[in-house]
Amino acid sequence: MNDMNDPDALSAPIKRWRNLPVVAIAGRPNAGKSTLFNRLLRSRKSIVDPTPGVTRDPIEAEWLPYDAGMPVLLVDTGGLKLERDEMDEQVSAKSWDRVERADLVLFLVDVVNVTPEDEEFAARLRKYANKTILVVNKADSPERDLRAWNHASWGYKDMVFVSAEHGRHIDELEELVISKLDWSKAEPYTDEHTDIRVAIMGKPNVGKSTLLNRLLGQERSIVSNMPGTTRDVVEGRFVWKGREFTVLDTAGMRRKAKVTESVEYYSVNRAIKTLDRADVVILMIDAVEGLSDQDKKIVRLATDKGRGVIFALNKWDAMPDIKNAFEASRDRLQFFFGQMAYAPVLPLSGRDGTGVDKVLKTAVELFDQLHKRIGTSVLNDAVQKWLADYPPPVGSKTFFKLRYAVQTGVNPVSFTFFATRPEAVSESYQSYLRNKIRSELGFTQVPVSLSLKPSRKRFEDLDRK
Repeated sequence: MNDMNDPDALSAPIKRWRNLPVVAIAGRPNAGKSTLFNRLLRSRKSIVDPTPGVTRDPIEAEWLPYDAGMPVLLVDTGGLKLERDEMDEQVSAKSWDRVERADLVLFLVDVVNVTPEDEEFAARLRKYANKTILVVNKADSPERDLRAWNHASWGYKDMVFVSAEHGRHIDELEELVISKLDWSKAEPYTDEHTDIRVAIMGKPNVGKSTLLNRLLGQERSIVSNMPGTTRDVVEGRFVWKGREFTVLDTAGMRRKAKVTESVEYYSVNRAIKTLDRADVVILMIDAVEGLSDQDKKIVRLATDKGRGVIFALNKWDAMPDIKNAFEASRDRLQFFFGQMAYAPVLPLSGRDGTGVDKVLKTAVELFDQLHKRIGTSVLNDAVQKWLADYPPPVGSKTFFKLRYAVQTGVNPVSFTFFATRPEAVSESYQSYLRNKIRSELGFTQVPVSLSLKPSRKRFEDLDRK
């Protein structure tokens, strides 16, 4: 994580790649696709759980194989089932779309259990045989290799026996993958961290994936009225009025008592960790059902990390057309959250697109405020005026002097005030200073962190910048 006190660290570029070769992992549910995905990445990017069908949306990550000079784009697809409901049909369609567009397919099967799903997958993949490697998983020992040879009857030229869980023969798989890929179209570019990273959050079935698909202009995330459809974080990029956005659609967060599946547990934790990457959180609240306990939890987590928050009252098109209805809803929300009256509240309909432009415009405003820097001399001139307008209290236990202040961070925004007696600065006076910073220095819609330290310099000795 960048040192937020170090301007050079904040602006350090990250190397990115365009037009990387794509490797898709395909197979039936519970064959070990996500385990192989994580093994190759050498990290836990995709959720692993014995519950079939955990991976629903394709999950992407850059993977740098050993001895490869450049990475590849690795895709973990959803599984194929013979008996499919509406959700499974969507999963299957997305999986086949990624298989068709991939440069290389890792067809993963279980060495022990060959199922009708495997047979169907093998038959349908045959037309892609020239770009398919048959990967026989759970070959934990040489004894199991003997059983793995039974899969040779499917006729695939390239076949590797591996144990994704234990790492057996993974190096052989990587060598084979490298030998079959072409990086001639790949090119590096520099990410200057100018994209606005937005996390779409909220309770399950509030419309997060519908909004994501509208923003991206494609069915990137599966939309269903089944709560908990999105298990992993689905990421996409788009440009709006010249500004680049990276949008993250996260798993819905339920009340802890309802988190009974381990996969649900990991999804919630993944959503929480997404806040570390986000600049702005679009908290989607069901305008009809109102605020939930989980909405409160998300807000607390987001503000603790200093993220900008937009309250989006989704499904507003389903609300009665009553005069001042939105104003009343906004006032109730701001009253409920108290200290977050600064956070914008907007009506939205992800389904028909009403209010989306306003949400994006507000996200740009919050992003710019989160990255705003105030010169030390400008800040301290303002502080002296605030002190004159509202002098510190007089008293042996309550008296203090504020010597000077500095902005110590952006995104999240933080300021440090140096005082003669930091312990004497009351919470109410700190709130006064935070409100002044917001209203007069241009941080009107974002959280502001304020810390106090004992002064060791007089204000007039400060080298103003």
